[in-house]
Amino acid sequence: MSMSYDGKLLARARDELDRIRQDNAAERQRRTAEAYAKRPELRRIDERLRGQMTELVRLTLSGSTEAIGKLNEESLVLRQRRGELLRELGRGEDWLDEIVSCEICRDSGVHNGGVCDCLKRLYNAELTRDLGVLLRSGDESFEKFDLSLYDDRPLPGAPVAPRETMKKVLSVAEDFAERFPEADSLLLQGGTGLGKTFLSACVARAVAAKGFSVCYDTAAAVIGSFEAQKFSRDESADARVKRMLSCDLMILDDLGTEMPTPMAESALYTLINTRLVENRKTIISTNLSFDEMAKRYSGQICSRIRGEYRLLPFVGRDIRLIKR
Repeated sequence: MSMSYDGKLLARARDELDRIRQDNAAERQRRTAEAYAKRPELRRIDERLRGQMTELVRLTLSGSTEAIGKLNEESLVLRQRRGELLRELGRGEDWLDEIVSCEICRDSGVHNGGVCDCLKRLYNAELTRDLGVLLRSGDESFEKFDLSLYDDRPLPGAPVAPRETMKKVLSVAEDFAERFPEADSLLLQGGTGLGKTFLSACVARAVAAKGFSVCYDTAAAVIGSFEAQKFSRDESADARVKRMLSCDLMILDDLGTEMPTPMAESALYTLINTRLVENRKTIISTNLSFDEMAKRYSGQICSRIRGEYRLLPFVGRDIRLIKR
């Protein structure tokens, strides 16, 4: 699967990669200054080794085989002495070498003519910054998903206690994050105030921490972006839509709260179907039952959700009321 990159976010990712290169260069300068101060002979050796490079080119062009052999012998002696001096400082022989954070592209951000994985991770980090609305408390983790807020006895008409059901829901969500992107997409279904958005945030934080790109928005906002892209030729809306379609994980919150219009139907179908076709994972949360969804959405949308998403039923009493 190829990924469509948002130019602004990619530029910010490249800026971050450039900062990393500068930090690495500064650290190398610091190490060099420290080593030269403690072992001045190292400076002379390095200067001679650099001079040998120019001399080697000249001798190669002249075809002086004997001189090249002597130069190589001198170089070997110098490098051995250099290693001894560094070991005296308690350092490895490569301590003064160029420092790179990515051995694959050597911090260029380019690999095999495309974007290197290191730059992709930085891009995903920039993309994940947009999760500020979802990850607002900084507390979103599976460990903080409080099962004690769910009754440990069955509610009237229910065979299983809410806590038991939610324990299984939490386990599936943890497994989804652990196995991502191999797990099936999820449908978080249940009433208001049962923890759907919070658990989505827990998954988002865990998946983003693994270096994957994550997008979050409400159904109404998603449809608004599609409308702006189509009717106003808004570049920022176009970028948002591309992110939603191509990110590794899309979280579509509050499905069913948007205005039911032909545009909304088209936008939701495009988002859901495109991501399924391209095998990109999605988490949808909704207060609607399957019967309510069938009345509101086309058979195409409903069949894709029912057939391709794993259902996580949220049950219990409104957590917000319990906390009060």
